[in-house]
Amino acid sequence: GLTWSKAPCRYCGTGCGVEVGVQDGKVVTVRGDKKSPVNRGLLCVKGYHLPGMLYGEDRLTHPMLRDGADWKRISWDEALDLIASKYQEALDESGPDSVAIYGSGQWTVFDGYAASKWFRAGLKSNNVEPNARLCMASAVTGFMTQFQSDEPMGCYEDFEVGDDFILWGNNMAEMHPVLFSRILANKRENPGVRIVDIATRRTPTTDYADMYVEFIPGSDLALANGILHLLVKNGQISEAFLRENVIFKRGIEDIEQIGFGSWGEDGLGLEPSDGPAPHYRFKDQGRDASLAELEEFLAHYTPEHVSEVSGVPVGQIKALAEMYGDQNRGTVSTWCMGVNQHTRGTWMNNLITDLHLITGKISRPGSNPFSLTGQPSACGTVREVGTLAHRLPADMVVMNADHRAKAEEIWGVPSGTINPKPGLHTMDMFRAFMRGEVKVMWTQTTNPWVSIPNLNRIKREPGDGRFLIVSDIYPTPTTEVADLVLPCAAWVEREGVFGNTERRTQHWHKAVDPPGEATEDAWQIIEVAKRMGMGHLFPWPEDDWHKPMYEEYRSFT
Repeated sequence: GLTWSKAPCRYCGTGCGVEVGVQDGKVVTVRGDKKSPVNRGLLCVKGYHLPGMLYGEDRLTHPMLRDGADWKRISWDEALDLIASKYQEALDESGPDSVAIYGSGQWTVFDGYAASKWFRAGLKSNNVEPNARLCMASAVTGFMTQFQSDEPMGCYEDFEVGDDFILWGNNMAEMHPVLFSRILANKRENPGVRIVDIATRRTPTTDYADMYVEFIPGSDLALANGILHLLVKNGQISEAFLRENVIFKRGIEDIEQIGFGSWGEDGLGLEPSDGPAPHYRFKDQGRDASLAELEEFLAHYTPEHVSEVSGVPVGQIKALAEMYGDQNRGTVSTWCMGVNQHTRGTWMNNLITDLHLITGKISRPGSNPFSLTGQPSACGTVREVGTLAHRLPADMVVMNADHRAKAEEIWGVPSGTINPKPGLHTMDMFRAFMRGEVKVMWTQTTNPWVSIPNLNRIKREPGDGRFLIVSDIYPTPTTEVADLVLPCAAWVEREGVFGNTERRTQHWHKAVDPPGEATEDAWQIIEVAKRMGMGHLFPWPEDDWHKPMYEEYRSFT
C-alpha cells in the first residue's frame, strides 16, 4: 500500500539519496536509494529519522502575530500584507540598508534565488545572508583567494581510488558516516590504504585510523607549515606542475595590520560598546612571490620547532610529509568545521590546499583537497546561487560592474538597479538589528537565537522599533522573540533542489501535503514581492513557477 518517491536527505551536505514511502498522505518510512551514486543504498541514523521530523506535536501550522505577551492567529493575506508594509515603511524611512533577510544552507535553490532576486533587483539591498557564513566562510574565502572560483574540485569517487586519507580535524565516522564508509570499503579491498586522524581529541574516527596525530588547538597552522618545510627541503615537490600551473603570492603578515576580532582597540572585545576594532575591515594585499621566497619563509618551521609548538612528535611530522610527497600514492585531505571555524580558518584552508598544489596532487582522481559541507545546500544554494551579502549567482559579485550588468539583464531590471555596495555579513547584520539600524529582518530555515553568539543576552520588547519575521516548522528560541511567525513546508512537503558537497544538483518533487496552512519559503517571498508591486520579478504561473525559475537561474551559468 506504499507509494514511493525519491529525494535527497535534508540533514547534511552529503546528499544521500532517499526513497520515500507514503501511505494515506503521510511519509511512513524511508530507505536508502541503491541507485544513488552518493550513498548506494546506505543511510545514517539521521536519514532514517526523516519521517519523524515531519510529525512532531508542536508543528507550526498557521501564521501567528505577537499581541503583547500573547499570540493571535492571523490569515496568510494579513501576514503577507503586514510584511510588505513593514518592508516598504523601512525602505521609505531609512533606505535599503535598513532591511535584511537571513536564510541558511537548508534553503532550497528556489528559496535562495527568490530571496536574492527580490532583495537585489527589487529592494535594491544586498543585506542577504545565510547561516552558512558561520561554517563555510573560511572555505569560500580559501577557494576564492587561491582559485578565484568557489567550491571543491574533488568528488566522492576520490574515496574509492585514493591511497592516503588525511583528515584535518574532521570526525567523519560520526559526522559524515556514509562517506567514511566508502573510505573504509576502499581500505578493506586495498589493505595498503591509510587513514590519518589529525585532531585535538580522540573520536570514533580515531578507532579506524592508522595514525592518530594529536595537536595543541590552533597549532595546526604550524603543523601544515612544517609539512611544507619538509616537502620543499627534501625535494618532494612537483616542479613541472608548479611551473605550468602555480603563481606564488604572499599576503600581509603583520598582526598589527590584521587584528584578531571585531570589537575593542586590540580586536579582542565582545561588546559594540567596546567600539569597532581598528583593523576589523582588514583587506589582504597579495603581491608576487616565488618558490624561493616560500622556502625562506618556511625555514624556521623545522620538525623540531613545529613539534615544540604543536605537541606533535617529530616522527609523525616527517610521516605526514612522506605521505604528501609520495608521487606513487593518491592523497585526499578532508576537513570541515574543525578548520572552517578556526580563528584563522582561511589560512588553514589555504595551507591544506598548498600541500596539494606544491606536490601536484590536485584535480586528479584520488588526489584532492576536499572541503566537506555541513548543510544540504550550502554549496548549491548559498555558494552557487550566491545568497551572501557580496555575491550574485555563478561566483559573480555585486562589486563588479560587468557582473551587475549581466544580472540586471537576466532579471530584466534597469541598469544601475543592483547596489554595488556589499551588504552586511551575518554578524554585522545582527549587530545592526540589535542597534536598530536594520528595522526589518526575516529569518527562514534557521535558528539564530541559538547559533549566533551573544544574541540571547539581548532581550527584545514588543514595539521596540524593530520587526522580526520568522519562517520555521517548529517553535524555537528565535520564534519566541519574533513579531510574526510563519509556518513552513518541510522537505518532501514541497518541490525542491539541493546542491551537495561535490556540487551534485538534486531535484525532488512534492510527495505529501504540509500540515495546516504551512507553505514553502520561496512562495512566501514571492507573494510579499507581489504585494510590494514587484511581481514583475516573478512573472511565472502561480501554479507552476518552479521550472521557469530554475531555468532562469541556470542562465547565469
